[in-house]
Amino acid sequence: MYYNRVYHLFYQYNPYGSIFNKTIIWGHSVSRDLVNWIHLKNAIIPTNPFDINSCWSGSTTILPENKPVILYTGIDANNQQVQNLAMPKNLSDPFLQEWVKYSGNPIMTPPHGVKPDNFRDPTTAWKGKDGIWRVAIGGLWNDLGVAILYRSKDFVRWSLQRDPLYFGENTGVWECPDFYPVFVNDRNGVQNSANGMNLKYVMKASFKGNDYYTIGRYDADKEKFTPDDKEGLTGSSSDLRYDYGKFYASKTFFDSEKKRRILWGWINEGDRSTDDIEKGWAGIQSIPRQVYLSITRKQLIQWPVKETEQLRDKKHHVTYSSKKLKGESLFEVSGITASQVDIEVSFMLPKLEEVEVLNPNWNDPQLVCSGKTATVSGRVGPFGLLLMIDHSVIESFGAKGRACITARVYPQFLVHKEAHIYVFNNGSLDVVIPRLNAWSMKKAKGN
Repeated sequence: MYYNRVYHLFYQYNPYGSIFNKTIIWGHSVSRDLVNWIHLKNAIIPTNPFDINSCWSGSTTILPENKPVILYTGIDANNQQVQNLAMPKNLSDPFLQEWVKYSGNPIMTPPHGVKPDNFRDPTTAWKGKDGIWRVAIGGLWNDLGVAILYRSKDFVRWSLQRDPLYFGENTGVWECPDFYPVFVNDRNGVQNSANGMNLKYVMKASFKGNDYYTIGRYDADKEKFTPDDKEGLTGSSSDLRYDYGKFYASKTFFDSEKKRRILWGWINEGDRSTDDIEKGWAGIQSIPRQVYLSITRKQLIQWPVKETEQLRDKKHHVTYSSKKLKGESLFEVSGITASQVDIEVSFMLPKLEEVEVLNPNWNDPQLVCSGKTATVSGRVGPFGLLLMIDHSVIESFGAKGRACITARVYPQFLVHKEAHIYVFNNGSLDVVIPRLNAWSMKKAKGN
């Protein structure tokens, strides 16, 4: 959340090791710029019967009079998932380091038809024109993946709505749901409780290892979300995804200072748990992304927040302009520290009429790329970047943010000085690079 000129990141944390276990708590870090962070003491830890076996994911909401609160899932003494409320102990503390749990917890328990272990991850709440708060809880209800809807006048006593806000078939349990409005003709973000004619709504859910979303309309009077594409969330390859790589359990928040919506995801590991134990940590946060509706109104656009550019090392910057990349060739991008780099590159096809016809079966990018690697040669391409990086994450934003892929790589044969970056063209036709910019990236600061 953004509160009193400070960004707060709350995250799931195991204080006793680098793998998921019974004791999960809320870590807490703060920042002024989304890049450099201060780690604080843990915000929420198991202490009571309603959360004694773990404090799982949830959300923050800013109540009237500028009062932030946390809704979170507790694993209670009976290993049942319940929803709890916590408030800052001292609002004058600029970092909100201490949180107090509501004495009446839990405030929501699994409804009939929902198993005790399939009821978790409350969203940021939103208030309707009627003054009533709404919140959605992820779960599995009668074999349907659901965003279960609750309503409250005072944020303490919550009542279950008969029908879920939205659901999906054959998806399994929904985790970390997110529900928020976006402007139709504006890149600015909008707060969760906004309403108006110029808004669309995003319904996102995490399941089957991916973050899926759909765009549609929200009828607050009928408490119903309706997707524009009629298909909604099915978990199929045609579903919209935030990211086509290692990106899960994401969350957005409204940055009231810069009027933008920011998306953040969890980049989990791709190697073995034994490797996580050996290195002593597992899982990181993605680069914060600004998110807004595309001009087609059919998908979201994502781009790293502007603040990340402050890490660009201007002394180690290279530029290529109007460079022709002949068929079946490559060149190295030199003059930068290839192990930690920011690259912006565009490609132009001089003979677009000669490209291969799209095979309609190529509707799943991951499946296509796993079967047809970059070594495949066509008339046009594959072309792109060949990255040999000795850190473990590559975040890619294609077509100006229309398609995002986050990859985990663990090359063991490289050291810092031996990382390289190449631009390649495996096709037989030439490709032109109108412009390529690359910067070595400095380290973010943190305690």
